[in-house]
Amino acid sequence: MKLTLGLMWLLHWLPLPLLGRFGDAIGTLLFATLRSRRHIALTNLRLCLPELTEAERVDIAHRHFQAYSRSVWERAVLWWAPEARLKRLIRIDPNGVIPVAEMTDKPTILLCPHFVCLDVAGASIAMEASASSMYVTQKNAAFDQVLRAGRARFKPVKLFTRQDGIKPILRALRDKLPYFMLPDMDFGEKDAEFVPFFGVEAATLTATARIAATTGAQVMPVIATFLPNYQGWRVKFYPVWDNYPGDDMVAATRRMNQFIEERVREAPAEYFWTHKRFKTRPNGEPSLYSKK
Repeated sequence: MKLTLGLMWLLHWLPLPLLGRFGDAIGTLLFATLRSRRHIALTNLRLCLPELTEAERVDIAHRHFQAYSRSVWERAVLWWAPEARLKRLIRIDPNGVIPVAEMTDKPTILLCPHFVCLDVAGASIAMEASASSMYVTQKNAAFDQVLRAGRARFKPVKLFTRQDGIKPILRALRDKLPYFMLPDMDFGEKDAEFVPFFGVEAATLTATARIAATTGAQVMPVIATFLPNYQGWRVKFYPVWDNYPGDDMVAATRRMNQFIEERVREAPAEYFWTHKRFKTRPNGEPSLYSKK
């Protein structure tokens, strides 16, 4: 891993178009060799986008592997490039300004679904304001150290683990420290409800709605995607959701999934299709990922 990190450090000096094309090439190789992950991605795409042809879904899966690989290698730019370079490469929508005041004047959940460029969203905010987020400790100590340092290189960042529980998150929000919420992975039935995602029942954490209800936090979605032609990244801040979560936590969670679906349709190759989003099944239903 230290050799890989050393290679990443060297590659971060490359112009982004060269680094991006390098990432695409590695992604194509991974698409050809990682059969199990390719199977997961194609299964998800068949479930979520049945209106497409199989050839169209294979194309999206291929481009997803490229996008995911590219995002990993481009993290080197986020971790080590000068702040001035990052600001040239990151375009903020809708008006070129990060809404720091809006997200720090009151408790704010930054809803950040699993698009491959999500670390760009974090970096864009970290250059302007402190924030907090859930964090999965990496198995490799060297990579874990670099990842944590990269995410906190500009402003102090509080990183919580699932083992920390919800109390540190609530304290951070009450201190008006924006909290990055990554709400769209299958962690089992605990604290989750089966809510449709592209019409398929998916175990979905209700934490976004419950935390918003407990703290009075507003929910502001933020999504990062690639700009065309390897020119950088686009980070879009969406308007704060009105009347969220309301009294029905399940309905609020369904609303969240619908929002994510709409964004996925806008950039389908950049969503995290290699995760077993439908791993947990209701009522003992068989696995959707079994190879027939």
